[in-house]
Amino acid sequence: MLDIDDLAVNFRTRRGTVHAVRGVSLSLAKGETLGIVGESGSGKSVTSYALMRILDAGGTIAAGEIVYDGVDLRRAAERDMLDMRGREISMIFQNPREALNPIRKVGKQIEDVLRQHGRATRHDARAKAIKALEDVRINDAAARYDAYPFELSGGMCQRVVIAIALACDPRLLIADEPTTGLDITTQKAVMDLCRDLIRDRGMSSILITHDLGLAAEYCDRLAVMKNGEIVETGRAEEVFAEPAHPYTRRLVDATPRPGASIRDLLPETARTPLQPHRIADTPLLEVRGLTKTYAGKSGPVHAVKGIDFTIRAGQSVGLVGESGCGKSTTSSMIVRLFDPTSGEIRFRGQDIGAIPANDFIRDDRRGAIQMVFQDATGSLNPRHTARNAISEPLRRIGGMDRAACRARVDELADLTGLPRPLLDRFPHQLSGGQKARVGIARAIALDPALLILDEPTAALDVSIQAIVLNLLADLRARLGMTYLFVSHDLNVVRLLCDHVIVMKAGEIVEQGPSARVMSEPDHPYTRELLRAAPHPPAAAPKTQAAE
Repeated sequence: MLDIDDLAVNFRTRRGTVHAVRGVSLSLAKGETLGIVGESGSGKSVTSYALMRILDAGGTIAAGEIVYDGVDLRRAAERDMLDMRGREISMIFQNPREALNPIRKVGKQIEDVLRQHGRATRHDARAKAIKALEDVRINDAAARYDAYPFELSGGMCQRVVIAIALACDPRLLIADEPTTGLDITTQKAVMDLCRDLIRDRGMSSILITHDLGLAAEYCDRLAVMKNGEIVETGRAEEVFAEPAHPYTRRLVDATPRPGASIRDLLPETARTPLQPHRIADTPLLEVRGLTKTYAGKSGPVHAVKGIDFTIRAGQSVGLVGESGCGKSTTSSMIVRLFDPTSGEIRFRGQDIGAIPANDFIRDDRRGAIQMVFQDATGSLNPRHTARNAISEPLRRIGGMDRAACRARVDELADLTGLPRPLLDRFPHQLSGGQKARVGIARAIALDPALLILDEPTAALDVSIQAIVLNLLADLRARLGMTYLFVSHDLNVVRLLCDHVIVMKAGEIVEQGPSARVMSEPDHPYTRELLRAAPHPPAAAPKTQAAE
């Protein structure tokens, strides 16, 4: 169905030409699912954009051929490509909220595609749009037709994007990181839905992802990309079992999986012994009857419903559950970003929950509880350098002068593995892993006793995630910190946390030691989460050939 031969894509920039893709050759058979895997910047998305002929203004296809069902897409007229996109080839983009028009009802956006390709008239477009929503298993599709994207959850927006992509029954579906930012059960539901629709309609598909667990579960063949080139291809099970290229093996090893330790994620040369950490018998944080209620259109919304838990000094506690279960609300109340409706937050024996959030900013304990936010980019001021970002709490809360700040920031950069020359760069000049390090350095600047980590590795490549997780493990042992690690990735929680708290619909349904909860869960919901988690296979022991 599809043949890409010796594809090269260049981008013109102020600093010269960037060779984003070089010599890429791929083929796709009818009914097959091909996975393109690799880290950010490897050329995965650029390859798909070139196929669709939707490159940015500075991008050009410099060489190669793209032949779809006998049609040379590289040389096709734009009017032919307008007809081809959506009708023959469709794409699910990485961020569903950005892919949807925020001021247009989702049903109307499906109608736009149907009418563009002559699949509906003004009279039957609404009925066909509702049918498209029903096909992606959206409940009460007629009501959802009139919803705006901001009124829907992330998983629901992703289903709408899938409905738009499949509205005209294309024969090839390209899914570019379709589950980024989704919780684990929604991720499985979306991927199972895509797989079923592709199979039922006899389509071919390309899955672009850096999640090797998803690729292992849903792809027939894999192509591994690095620095704009394909370094390995093969059947999915063969690539995972015996990766031929060192880069592929590094990706497989860096993927969290049952049975692996946190050091197993690193290259063998970097696997230094993990220093032991001490867990005190005394509680550092006690949460009792914590409740948060909001006023909703149809009555009160209970985001958190009277939860109780304890964190001892030196512990690393995982807080897991689906999106909307109350994890982030709980962590935001503990860090005192906003006030609870009722309940106690006892930190070192004192109820800090009784102190209004606005007053806690000036409290002496402000520096003892810090947070690393999920969006490393969004949590940094784009007009401030990394040095300024890290020094801000030192100046505002610690009261340090400029010389002391500079020395402390240099020390924190060394501690978090951030090269000092990068301290003078702005966020847009840093990689995702580097920005994550800046966020961690800023959070530990005041030597906090409790560090709350809200999905700190969710958007990172697996190799960068492995480095950040090991950094957190080392900092915990070295500085004696206590972690509340908020995540929906159970494989990551298994590696970093001693204790796990499972939340559902604002309530705690299960908690206990990680080893017990992950292997012998008591609650059906915990078992459901564990079943939904992807289980990437481990690579076979390294051989001379693999080297």
